[in-house]
Amino acid sequence: MKGKRAVRPRTFRAWQRMLSGRRLDLLDPSPLDIEVEDIAHGLARVARWNGQTDGAHIFSVAQHSLLTDMLARQATRLGRDCRLALLLHDAPEYVIGDMISPFKAVIGDAYKSVEARLLAAIHLRFGLPAVLPEKIVNLIKASDRCAAYLEATRLAGFSTREARRFFGPAPKFSAVIERDYLTPWPADIAEARYLDRFNKVARER
Repeated sequence: MKGKRAVRPRTFRAWQRMLSGRRLDLLDPSPLDIEVEDIAHGLARVARWNGQTDGAHIFSVAQHSLLTDMLARQATRLGRDCRLALLLHDAPEYVIGDMISPFKAVIGDAYKSVEARLLAAIHLRFGLPAVLPEKIVNLIKASDRCAAYLEATRLAGFSTREARRFFGPAPKFSAVIERDYLTPWPADIAEARYLDRFNKVARER
């Protein structure tokens, strides 16, 4: 009607304030708003398996990322970019949390699209291509499945038969992985170890 003001559509907040002071927009994430310290802090406090794991502490996404990195390194020689990509493969979860695969299937593509935008921005922030080469993607997926198998059978109550069905055959792994990576760490330890490993890899040329 003439003379009436147009009603503006309701706005909503689609960003999160980080402890670093950065404000990350989930719908249009900028690489400039991403800091590895925020990633390490967040991932160390996000639980794998919805927290349904044995131990006094959660098994964090930060620890999972380091386990995945270790499994890949014991299997083959990796370049710097591949190792960096392994450490960052679940990095969007520092903002959006870790949803278990069954729930991702229920909600469809909405989660995946937000996750993909965040991961592309994270890659660009740390000098990786927004979309990784297929060879690296396949290596990450294989290492991730190996880590999931070990976590499922050692920590999350899966039988070996169930784990084979969902994650493939049991992986080969060293005594170091069994001893040092499959007991959940306190959040501050997971954060420090993730940050230390990331910085070592990032400094390599």
